[in-house]
Amino acid sequence: MFTTESINQSNQIDLPAILLQMSNGTFVTQTIYVAAKLGIADLLKDGAKSSDELATLTDVDAESLYPMLRTLSSIGIFAEGENQQFQLTPLAEYLQTDIPGSMRAFAMFIGEPWHLQVWGDILHSVKTGKIAFENVYGMEISQYLTQHPEVAEIVNKGMTSLTSSLMPAVLASYNFSPISKIVDVGGGHGLLIAEILKANPTIKGILFDQPPVVKEARHLIEAKGVEKRCEIVGGNFFESVPSGGDAYILKSVIHDWDAERAQTILKNCHQAMAENTKLLLLEKVIPPVNQPSMSQWLDLEMFVMGAGRERTEIEYRELLAAAGFMLTKVIYTQSPIDIIEAVKV
Repeated sequence: MFTTESINQSNQIDLPAILLQMSNGTFVTQTIYVAAKLGIADLLKDGAKSSDELATLTDVDAESLYPMLRTLSSIGIFAEGENQQFQLTPLAEYLQTDIPGSMRAFAMFIGEPWHLQVWGDILHSVKTGKIAFENVYGMEISQYLTQHPEVAEIVNKGMTSLTSSLMPAVLASYNFSPISKIVDVGGGHGLLIAEILKANPTIKGILFDQPPVVKEARHLIEAKGVEKRCEIVGGNFFESVPSGGDAYILKSVIHDWDAERAQTILKNCHQAMAENTKLLLLEKVIPPVNQPSMSQWLDLEMFVMGAGRERTEIEYRELLAAAGFMLTKVIYTQSPIDIIEAVKV
């Protein structure tokens, strides 16, 4: 990856070519989206197939599919052999559906037309400071997802897919074993808590989210074999959260909200928690200036989609303090997620 420092220092780099490549990012996003949507990687898991075969299996135009697959092969997603035969690469394997760390659902979420249309209106947000999503659709994203359950399902699957890819880093970076009972606040379909319980057989847990969301979680919890240790509770974290845990975990929840609503969630957690209970926030912390990080791009996602934002370590410290917590440490991982630990004071 080119850093700001390396670009500024080098006179050997073709800067217009780099800028051209960066400007073409939408092309990459959308071709990966189409490959994910068509399930190309799943069709190649048993061996190479020609673009004509793949076109027949996916019911698309063969002459149009070939140049797309050829282009993806040029960046390491699929590999082209003789006679327009394509096969999986290590990168393309993660576009398969049912493998650990699969990114297929997330790639589909990112490239969906409704999502792309919002990013197409980012200039509105920059000019006005207002939310592009609301300018495009005339409502908040939460209302939109309630009215369009099929879109909500894509979002939930995308977030579950992302969680799956992050779990190895989370489990390797934090010692959950001293915890007796962990409450996953806003835990969606339950992959996070299921993986934590699976890796720590002595821990019990509570999965908490909106009733329509956790209704869909039971199958996953059972598939992971932790249903006897995981209670599923429906509710609204703006009103209250379940009590009884000695640790509370929130993954990609606080970044969805402005400071006022984030504090409401944190204060409800604080009220449910005993003294010195640990709070774990799984978020990507913004690093010092000029350091490339996924967090800056996620911050723009929050900027155009809703009132949320990514935050620096100092901003998290201040936000947590306002809700009655003391930030004890931040564990920076090599994945697109960091672990912020705090305690109730």
